[in-house]
Amino acid sequence: MRTTFSVSIIFLLLACLQNLQALDKTDPKQQYASLSDFTLGSGLKIYDCKIGYQTYGKLNAERSNAIIFLVWFGGNSRDMHEAISGIMNDTAKFYFILIDAIGNGYSSSPSNSIKQAGLQFPVFTIRDMVESQYTMLTEKMNIHHLVGVTGFSMGGLQAFQWAVSHPDFIDKIIPIVGTPQPTSSDLLWMNIQSEAIKNDTAYHDGNYKGQPVLITASHINQLILTTPENVTNRVSRDSFYTWFASAEKPPDFDWNNQIRQLEAIMSHDITKTTNGSFEEAAKMVKAKMLIIVSKHDHAVNPMPATKFAGLINAKLITLESDCGHGAPMLCESEKVNNALHDFLKE
Repeated sequence: MRTTFSVSIIFLLLACLQNLQALDKTDPKQQYASLSDFTLGSGLKIYDCKIGYQTYGKLNAERSNAIIFLVWFGGNSRDMHEAISGIMNDTAKFYFILIDAIGNGYSSSPSNSIKQAGLQFPVFTIRDMVESQYTMLTEKMNIHHLVGVTGFSMGGLQAFQWAVSHPDFIDKIIPIVGTPQPTSSDLLWMNIQSEAIKNDTAYHDGNYKGQPVLITASHINQLILTTPENVTNRVSRDSFYTWFASAEKPPDFDWNNQIRQLEAIMSHDITKTTNGSFEEAAKMVKAKMLIIVSKHDHAVNPMPATKFAGLINAKLITLESDCGHGAPMLCESEKVNNALHDFLKE
């Protein structure tokens, strides 16, 4: 088993994936769609852009039974398959597509780009992630409508963006511990995390060799992804320093990839096209939505998602456990799985 702190921000969710076996990168299920030079919303381009994905089930003759799962911060389609395999139990009915986000190390990223390596890789947004997925689906897979879109954390951010970017494209959308826009509290810890990475001498302004350990950045993840109550109940004082040191190992998620994805999360705001109005953004939504938040989430504050659910009259599920951001997988996974299954059957 491999312990990693960065892959797990599950959603930013580190803690949940710490005990997952990393899959071999030669897994035959891994596929890639080539988008050539992909133009971002800023006008900059990702050269030779590739989007990674995995599929499960069979696409029907009408090409109308697809559901996409979108990855969390630092996550990839392989991690996601391990984490949500219990949800994908109806492959006879649905065609599941697990899509790697730009900057995750599988799709085009600072860590794997030949022409734009490291911080030469252009800044991108959550909306750019969604547009790359839309292009892949429509131009490379000939899919022009989706049954559903869902994702945890950063995957939830992408799901919210899908709701306003392509409102006629999807029947149902399920953001899980995501947000339509980060709060000031969210931005506080993310800016601290970004500075902790950039100011660490081992980072070398993005020109590091291998994958160095950045201890402060690692510990920030430990702090933000759970709650004081959960840590107190789960980690004894006697075992604290062993647990504390568990994050101090080379991450699977490249640091420059982290920086670019953090920038995307911090700039996320579905109201950018509606002059900052939640109400106007809500009017754009046509899909039926189920929104799942965690009451004690310290990584993604539930207030904006809760407000948006009220504006569109969406079904809202609030997770009550002390697991914080990790509640959907660590403590209340059965509740979340059942809610997803029931919602997709409606």
